[in-house]
Amino acid sequence: MSSDQDHLQETDTEARFEFKKEENAAVRSGKGLTEEVIRMISEDKDEPDWMLERRLRALEQYHNMPMPSGWPGMPDLSELDVEEIIPYIRPDVDKREGVDDWTELPDEIKDTFDKLGIPEAEKNALSGVGAQYESEVVYQNMQEQWEEKGVIFCNMDEAVREHPELVKEHFMTTCVPPSDNKFAALHGAVWSGGSFVYVPEDVTVEMPVQAYFRMNSEGMGQFEHTLIIAEEGSEVHYIEGCSAPKYGTHNLHSGGVEVFVGEDAHVQYSTVQNWSKNTFNLNTKRAICEENGTMEWVSGSMGSKATMLYPCTILKGRGSTDTHITIAFAGEGQDIDTGAKVYHNAPDTSSTIESKSISKDGGRTNYRGLVHIADGAENSSTAVECDALMFDNESTSDTMPYMEIEESKVDVAHEATVGKIGDEDIFYLQSRGLDDDDAKKMIVAGFIEPITEELPIEYAVELNRLIELEMEGSLG
Repeated sequence: MSSDQDHLQETDTEARFEFKKEENAAVRSGKGLTEEVIRMISEDKDEPDWMLERRLRALEQYHNMPMPSGWPGMPDLSELDVEEIIPYIRPDVDKREGVDDWTELPDEIKDTFDKLGIPEAEKNALSGVGAQYESEVVYQNMQEQWEEKGVIFCNMDEAVREHPELVKEHFMTTCVPPSDNKFAALHGAVWSGGSFVYVPEDVTVEMPVQAYFRMNSEGMGQFEHTLIIAEEGSEVHYIEGCSAPKYGTHNLHSGGVEVFVGEDAHVQYSTVQNWSKNTFNLNTKRAICEENGTMEWVSGSMGSKATMLYPCTILKGRGSTDTHITIAFAGEGQDIDTGAKVYHNAPDTSSTIESKSISKDGGRTNYRGLVHIADGAENSSTAVECDALMFDNESTSDTMPYMEIEESKVDVAHEATVGKIGDEDIFYLQSRGLDDDDAKKMIVAGFIEPITEELPIEYAVELNRLIELEMEGSLG
């Protein structure tokens, strides 16, 4: 084992995520969603008129759309009152555009990201890093070698100012329009921060770029927007981490992700979300793939009170490919509703969905997925595999796959398994010298291995450790 792995395994993961800082805000909006709040956010960012107009249109759509309801087995959102959420907190930093040197950040913010290990990860294994604290990106850096090749990695506020034509064309237009759902409209009205990634034609970014989103204040909402544009023949791996400490009142995370995968391009989007158990995690993520494009989603979801997360890929071009690999963990009082959506809109397209879920102490996990194969998308194929592991009789795990097949010349497969950790498995491992807890941890580690092997080593180790802490009930 390498020294880097030794260091990561020795890290006190619980301490890294559970700490809190005193709020130190330069600007703090009022609660709720009003035109006055939207105009204040846009004015504080000194945005162009076209972005303010988009925000206001999204706000109108939000107020005209009902809350999600009527879905079989959907998480209970009755305790979420958006009018009590603070949608915008700008931290008190010297440079509005963010810095490219960690030492220039205020001590309390620098200490936050030091505890999370972000500067160390940047030094060892990343092409670029963005770090968001509350509603604003406070740190952004890209290795010079990629900038020289035309790669852009900046925060979304900077992209609005510096790359307006690209943003106008792609931001919440065809991929995730505000009309998609109520929380997409909410996001379109109050979005702040996030990442903009642009990879020119035939450029391969050989090391991942990473963004980390930290929600520190009680009762706030975080609404970062990620926009990735991979031109023809390009390749990039984007990694996202998220966390928040636990408070007595509810927080809301409602991010938006839009990915444009050009012809023969390849994008991998990996995320480990570890929100606290007072957080509602309601996101909209979507990718559009052109001819022979490849999209990969790798995600781990845990920690929130309720999660509704279904990354979607539209296979628009012939020969395009999509892969979803997900892991969800639910403990006491948690309802983690995750899945995937794939639209096969062209011939010779393929998709693979592999979902793993773990529930204990009365927690609930659910796979909710949709595969749509359009008329004319001949010679397309899809394979869906859902595996659930439960620790006790109080926990539940459901599988709700939907298949809409309009073309006869296709290959469709679905497999689902649900099981409990068997006494015989525990007994065998105990006979090999492990105690009860370590035996369960080993079984779970083997269960999620197909997911962790798709992540960089830093995230794979972190995901394993987070699940161990959830099993112990240590994370709030």
